[in-house]
Amino acid sequence: MKPPISLRFTEGQEEQFRGHLFPGDGLETVALALCGQFRMTGGTGYCLHEVVPVPIERCSVRRPDAVTWPVELVVPLLEKAAARGLVLLKVHSHPPSYDDFSPQDDETDRALADSFRHLIDGETTHLSAILPYSGELRVRAVGRDGEFRPVGRLVRVGDRIGANILTEARAPDAAQASAVQAFGEGTYQALRSLRVGVVGCSGTGSWVAEMLGRLGVGSLVLVDPEVIERRNLNRIVNSTADDVANHRPKVELLREAVMAMDQGTKVEVFSQDLLSAEVVQTLASCDVLFGCVDSADGRDLLNRIATFYLVPLIDLGVRIDAGTGGKAEQICGAVHFLVPGGSSLLSRGVITAKQVESDGMRRHHPKQHAKLLREGYVKGTAVSRPAVVSLNGFIAAHAVNELLARIHGFRRDDLAEFRYQLFDLREGSWQRIPEGPPCQALGRFVGRGDARPLLNNPSLS
Repeated sequence: MKPPISLRFTEGQEEQFRGHLFPGDGLETVALALCGQFRMTGGTGYCLHEVVPVPIERCSVRRPDAVTWPVELVVPLLEKAAARGLVLLKVHSHPPSYDDFSPQDDETDRALADSFRHLIDGETTHLSAILPYSGELRVRAVGRDGEFRPVGRLVRVGDRIGANILTEARAPDAAQASAVQAFGEGTYQALRSLRVGVVGCSGTGSWVAEMLGRLGVGSLVLVDPEVIERRNLNRIVNSTADDVANHRPKVELLREAVMAMDQGTKVEVFSQDLLSAEVVQTLASCDVLFGCVDSADGRDLLNRIATFYLVPLIDLGVRIDAGTGGKAEQICGAVHFLVPGGSSLLSRGVITAKQVESDGMRRHHPKQHAKLLREGYVKGTAVSRPAVVSLNGFIAAHAVNELLARIHGFRRDDLAEFRYQLFDLREGSWQRIPEGPPCQALGRFVGRGDARPLLNNPSLS
């Protein structure tokens, strides 16, 4: 049995396809696209990177059940694909009465694969798709030998997180009865299907892992390079003095805690930071990421993983500014939901390029950072702020509820209005902040997949 194939695409990319493929005349139309590739556990993944409509006026035949277009249009795309490790996708519209590949589609796809072999050397596998007028996208891989393989998992990335079942449905037991009662069987099975990455396993991250484990999430990937220290005991859930004495890695503590819940959750841990190709590629295979880090460079890397691999990212932030005499001048937190191709933590002003550079230098070149700090070339970013377990739990709960809202759909207002939420405990306010326009800095990397260098970052090993 050959490994499964997955394709991810954003809601915006699907709208591009629909806008071109259905011009209103009832005749078939065609579009091309380039897809990034990535390795999944036991399979192959593709991410839609660039949509290239085939101009209607270039099609020699357009009927309700057929379209003919010049194959030479694909040559520059094939050359680009070969140079950058991308894969070509062809998609055409179908009449409402036929929602599957036709014998004519089979003949056309095999002929196209044969043409590719003559147009360019090397691997010629491509993807072929149909989009019925009132149906869902159907995709298959076409090998150089003309063999068809179904793309079994299509993931539409947007404000809703789809119920794409990866595992066999599991009947909820008594421990999950209340969750099923609150959100329904569909939400429970969707949670069971999800592979969720949690990066940062300290204050907010330990709460997130705790709640996801008790909700019965199918699989967790936990990432944090640090061990439990004395200063962590006031905020890391389940941590003890014995963990401090034994220099226990944070990820191992959380793995044991989740496994002890006996909810069927699989847990994979990495006691290392994000600057590792293995960690990046493992997180790329997740369905959702939780960013529980407070450094600008860590947040930037997570935003890049989300962008390159089309993975929704939920970012958590907390802040307490203590004044003189123990008076708190600011107690606040934020939950960001980031859709690839939309705004980013950079464009929202949560982090800046200078902060990313400074944090990266402090972490990996501390002596050089200290020298530049003394000379005034960089700003200090390693300021330690007070951390309170109740604020961490408060923000983590909102972040996990954000995941539930996007699976279940229980909100009355448009989910897009909840992409940036700010909580101020001093003022007692909960604000929805407009997210702003798409990020210009990261826009060109949407769906790029396993680029070289990885994430366009030469530091990744």
